[in-house]
Formats: sequence, structure tokens, C-alpha cells
Amino acid sequence: MNASLPRLAVVVPVFNETAWIRPTLAALAAQVDQDFDVVFVDNGSTDDSVAIIEEFTADRPRWRVIHEPQKGTGAAADTGMRAAIAAGAGILARTDADCLPRRDWTASMRRALTTEGLQLVGGELVPRTDEGLPWFTRLGLRGAVHLAEAFGRVRKDNRSPQYLGPYMMAAGCNVGITAELYRQSGGFPRTRIEDLHEDRALVNAVRRITPHYARRGDIVVFGSSRRVNAWGLKNTLLWYKDHRYRPEHVDIR
Repeated sequence: MNASLPRLAVVVPVFNETAWIRPTLAALAAQVDQDFDVVFVDNGSTDDSVAIIEEFTADRPRWRVIHEPQKGTGAAADTGMRAAIAAGAGILARTDADCLPRRDWTASMRRALTTEGLQLVGGELVPRTDEGLPWFTRLGLRGAVHLAEAFGRVRKDNRSPQYLGPYMMAAGCNVGITAELYRQSGGFPRTRIEDLHEDRALVNAVRRITPHYARRGDIVVFGSSRRVNAWGLKNTLLWYKDHRYRPEHVDIR
């Protein structure tokens, strides 16, 4: 570990990801910059997720599994972030257990949060190509994300003198933040995803504190589109738009 650089930790919430976690583990293990810790936060899995992770991490002393019984990605992510900070991390990155960070993800995250003066970054989320989603649907999904961010910038709720910079989308599966700002902002709210989009809440908390945040196209994660496969593109977009679509089961496995 380079003692001259802040310690980087990656936090990964996990819930019943047996069918998805192996490619995520492989993507993290394949990072060009290997100087990072990983905290997997099991959120009450009832399948073999934890066993798979523990087997994979047996010879990786900086990778570990902890447990958070309170349901919700917000609670699990917050527990992981605070555990990483307690272990000495100065910069934090989060992805999810069904996502594939690009090989330069940790390197790009470190660069943005150390040498470029940013305190919060939201990366580019690209739909995975191995889930059977047609190319035109993947393209439509990416376009809708950028359109939603543009709408967010003019939305009344996101425009106020209390904010020190413009609205920014930062998907929870591709976000980085300094440990100091995480503590100062209060971190991810410990909520269920059915109640609140914790990534949006974190961004808006940060916007009240600092203007030193940005969206970065060079920080790339390939995300799962299983909600689109299950709900369709329209309902998925409505779900992310203030939960205008509310399915009976949110946890798509």
C-alpha cells in the first residue's frame, strides 16, 4: 500500500446475489489499481452469497464481509462506509453486487478524489451487455438517464440558494466520496430503497456543504438491467422518478 496516498475502500452491499456476485468479484480482482480494501455488507442474505464471497476472498486479507441486519441498501451502504472509515479509509467508493466496474475504475476514482480536488464523484453507468437486453433498449436507458439529470437541474426541489452547485445524478453503484465529506454530510440515509433513493439524498446533502463534486464519464461501471427486464423500460424509469411505479416486489433476483 502506498502510504503517501489516502487509503481507498470499496463498499459493496449484498443481498441474495448468488447468481450475480462472481462476475463482480472477478471485476474487482481485475482492477489495474489493486491498492484498495473491499467491504462486502451482507444485508440478510438467505442464499450462498456470503459463502461465495468468503471463498473468493480467503487469500485477500484486505477484503472482508460484515453484516447489517437492517433491511435496505441505504443502511447496508452506510454500515460499510463507516466500517471502512473506522479501518482507516480516506476515500470511499461504492458499487453493487450485480455490477461490473471497468478495469480502471479504482484508479479513476482515486485520481478524481485525490489529485483533481473533487470530494464527491458520480460515474457513468452503462447497461451490461450480457443480460439479453436489446441494444436499442440499452441505448434508450442511457439516454433516459442523461435526460433525467437534465430535468433534475431545472426541477424546483433541486434549485435553492442552500445548494452550492447544480443538481447531479450519482448512481449508488458508481459513486465515490472522501471520508471527511461522508461524515460531514451524514452519509447514506439508513433507509429502504422503497422509501427513498439514498444516492440522491446523499448528493443533495453534499450540495449544501461544497461545490467540489462532479459527474465523470471516465469512471465507468456496467450495471445490471434486471429491473428493466422484469418491469420494462417505462416502469423502471417511473420507479426511479420518485417511485411513481411501485411493484409488489422491489428486490429483483
